[in-house]
Amino acid sequence: MKVLIVLTSHSELGNTGKKTGFWIEEFAAPYYTLKDAGATITLASPKGGQPPIDPKSAEPSSQTEATKRFDRDEELQKLLANTKILSEVSAEDFDAVFYPGGHGPLWDLTTDKNSIKLIEDFWKANKPVVAVCHAPAVLLHVKDENGAPLVKGKNVTGFTNTEEEAVQLTDVVPFLLEDELKNSGGNYSKGEDWASYVVKEGLLITGQNPASSEEAAIELLALLKK
Repeated sequence: MKVLIVLTSHSELGNTGKKTGFWIEEFAAPYYTLKDAGATITLASPKGGQPPIDPKSAEPSSQTEATKRFDRDEELQKLLANTKILSEVSAEDFDAVFYPGGHGPLWDLTTDKNSIKLIEDFWKANKPVVAVCHAPAVLLHVKDENGAPLVKGKNVTGFTNTEEEAVQLTDVVPFLLEDELKNSGGNYSKGEDWASYVVKEGLLITGQNPASSEEAAIELLALLKK
C-alpha cells in the first residue's frame, strides 16, 4: 500500500496577521493509522519542504494520542521537513491520496492546478481520494471523467458553517466550505459539531472535522485491502 499525503504550503490566516497551516491531528492520526497497517507513505506539498503547522493545533486543548506521538517522532519530523514538491509527484506511483485539513488548504490547494490534476488522475485510475475537515475544499475545482464537478451528486461532508462560527473565522476564510460543497452540487451532510463523521461514496472519502481523521483513514484502509 503506497499512500500519498498532500499538505498545504499556506501559512497566513487571511488578513488577521495570524498564522495557519495544516492541523496536526488531521495529519498525525491518519499517518499512524496507515503506517501501523503497513502502508508506505510519501508526503508532498505545493512548495515542498516544511509545510506550515497551524499553531492552534499544537495547543494543549488540541492534543491527542496521535499528536503526542507526533511530537516524539524525530523520524517523522525529518520526513515532514522534506516534503516533495507537489508538481513532481504522480498518481501512477501511489494507491491512494489523503488530504489533511487545517485552514491552509482553503487558500492554496483549492485552486492549485497540480493538486487538481493529481486528484483527477487518481480518480480516473480508480484510486481512493480522501480529504478531511477543510481539505474537501481541494475537490471543488476537480472534474470527473465526464467533465462534471467531481462532487456533483456525490455524498460528501466537510467542516461545517457552525464549526467555522465556533472558531470565529467565518469572516476570515475565503469561503465557507459547507456552502461551496453544496454550490458544487455535492449531497452535503454533517454530524454533530466536533464529533467524528465520515462519508464514503465509492472511492471518495470525506471527513467533517479533526475528530474524523482517524476514522477516514480506517475507511481508506478497508478500501485498500479489498
